Amino acid sequence: MNTNTLFLAWQDQRKESRLWFPVGRLDVDSESPLYRFRYIRGAERAKSEAGFPLLAEFPCLDEDYRSAELFPLFQNRIINPGRPDFATYLSGLDLPEGADPVEILAVSGGTRVTDAYEVFPKLVKRKDGSFTCRFFLHGWRHVNQSAQERIDRLTKWDDLYVTLELTNPATGLAVQIQTTDYHMIGWTPRYLVTDLVAAMAESPKYSARVVRLNPLPAPSKQRVLIEMSGHWDEHEPMASDDFDPLV
Repeated sequence: MNTNTLFLAWQDQRKESRLWFPVGRLDVDSESPLYRFRYIRGAERAKSEAGFPLLAEFPCLDEDYRSAELFPLFQNRIINPGRPDFATYLSGLDLPEGADPVEILAVSGGTRVTDAYEVFPKLVKRKDGSFTCRFFLHGWRHVNQSAQERIDRLTKWDDLYVTLELTNPATGLAVQIQTTDYHMIGWTPRYLVTDLVAAMAESPKYSARVVRLNPLPAPSKQRVLIEMSGHWDEHEPMASDDFDPLV
């Protein structure tokens, strides 16, 4: 069985909160094919702390949803392959022609302006403890003008610094992304912070670089694609209670 896993995150839309919660897990067996969606414990926490509304497509917390086709909730987060700009869309994600929907969602995040959900892939720890992940830079619109101008000058494979921020006004703990000439240009996604901080604490073997800069008017959430590599000695990624399936 060749199984890939994506997680679904939900953001509390209250202005005073804006917190992200992992709420669902999609396991994909591409050989069958079989698609399996289950809520995870993060959904229970989101429901109790922030009033998370269960998805209309998945109305029960304790149900094991299975399908031979990708669920519409996820399929509708990918542009139609028949569109004339589909090749440009894949290029903006640094994906080749023929990339499948799961590969696309793993990079794009499946964000839509009409809802508060985002998709992200499960972090995989290799046998030697190493990992590599890709994500789009978050929060770049909230940095100063000089930093935004520095983003415009980024080029592919530029090295970046990854630094820990202990007093972020929105989240407390955060991971900043900086250029090598010390412009703070944004942050990593919040749902990766715990695992990335563990990598930074356990080993000096971590690094980040620019994979792709998508010039404006590219979607703001797909402006800078970053690849980060690191190493865990003892830590197991995405192993907190929030990520445990309810079924």
